[in-house]
Amino acid sequence: MSELRSLAASGRYLSREECEALAKRTLGFVGAADAARVNIGSGSRGNTRFAVNQASTGGDNYDTTVTVTAYAGRRSATSTTNQLDDASLRQAVQTAERLARLAPEDPEFLPELDAQRYEEGRNWSEATAALDPQGRADAVRAIAAPARQGGLLSTGYLDARIGATAVANTKGLVAYARATAAALTTTVRTADGTGSGWAGSAHHDWARIDAASLGARAAEKARASRNPAAVEPGRYTVVFEPTAVGNLVQFIANALAARAADEGRSFFSKPGGGNKLGMKVVDERITLLSDPFDADIAGAPFTGEGLPTRRSVWIENGVVRNLNYDRYWAQKQGVSPTASGGSLRMSGGSSSIDEMISSTPRGLLVTRFWYLRPVDQRTILYTGLTRDGTFLIERGKITRAVKNLRFNDSPVFMLNNVEALGTPVRVSASEDGGPGQAVMVPPMKVRDFNFTSLSDAI
Repeated sequence: MSELRSLAASGRYLSREECEALAKRTLGFVGAADAARVNIGSGSRGNTRFAVNQASTGGDNYDTTVTVTAYAGRRSATSTTNQLDDASLRQAVQTAERLARLAPEDPEFLPELDAQRYEEGRNWSEATAALDPQGRADAVRAIAAPARQGGLLSTGYLDARIGATAVANTKGLVAYARATAAALTTTVRTADGTGSGWAGSAHHDWARIDAASLGARAAEKARASRNPAAVEPGRYTVVFEPTAVGNLVQFIANALAARAADEGRSFFSKPGGGNKLGMKVVDERITLLSDPFDADIAGAPFTGEGLPTRRSVWIENGVVRNLNYDRYWAQKQGVSPTASGGSLRMSGGSSSIDEMISSTPRGLLVTRFWYLRPVDQRTILYTGLTRDGTFLIERGKITRAVKNLRFNDSPVFMLNNVEALGTPVRVSASEDGGPGQAVMVPPMKVRDFNFTSLSDAI
């Protein structure tokens, strides 16, 4: 017990043996419950923020949490603790048991899973695990020093995580996985405040993130985006850089719930009843899939219930091939649950961004979006703003920076208006600058993307 407490306090993640011992000890306190499950999360997170070309804050935190789910017939409740002594674990178990007896019956109750077989996860990197405050400071310096020398102002956020998860229950299921994740984003602005550029990257492998290249890209965009001009809102041919594509296409993955589709609450609901499985919904060049064992978008090898994850092809050559079934809805519909692991990869093509620009008589180049909010879930319609590098294309060349624009459009509409696709790359698609969902998408050129108003914000 004392050894586990010291490991948690040291900032290390718990090993397989340590998690299994902790889970066994916790389940040993189960008495009144018909069944129980233990979920363990253990790990550390380090971050460094920088502003005005210097590190501003930094921190490292670590914790181990134990969550107990207890069952009384079709009733259940959970209790969580980060105290690993026997008394605290016993109290967590007894609290879950007591609350389970008071909870209402769950009409969608499913029993705990039996023991499962798991494939080893692939989202671990020694480079990320070894990234310390000095390494984070070096990455910040690789961005801030050139910005300072160039008379620019850099800001940004570096987030690195290392950890382990485990699941065990009273039916003999035991699962363990370790993982790492890292993300680095930077915004660089001109001294007069009229130009702003952004670049970012995320990966489980820190060795795949090049801080100096990100800084150089953001600086280049900052210089190019000074003194933006206003253009009329309307429908434009748009060249989207990969981050902008990832910002929007991930919303399709989030809308794949089979239950919502079957109940008529989703874009994937079929008019008149049923869902759109087997129907063509986007351009035939588009394939979207999740694969927790793809090294580029690797994810967790099991769910929080201990269900093994697997590869899922959602849309293939424009046609809906699968929807996301949780255990309950899968059983109700007589299919297997999907348990995809949550990552997303999109197919691509062979066009470069330069080629997309040169083939555009008039259009826009968009670096990324922010402040994205849903408008209509039935069409996956979203609104949001361009940011940190929006440019006018005329006669196949970028001619000047333009003011940011608000859009109202759907990634589904966008993927039906594809003119060209490039090579997929891993992107940082989350608004908060953290690792977020693993997303790999290409740059893309589309027609008739709908911009509704201008924004004076830089």
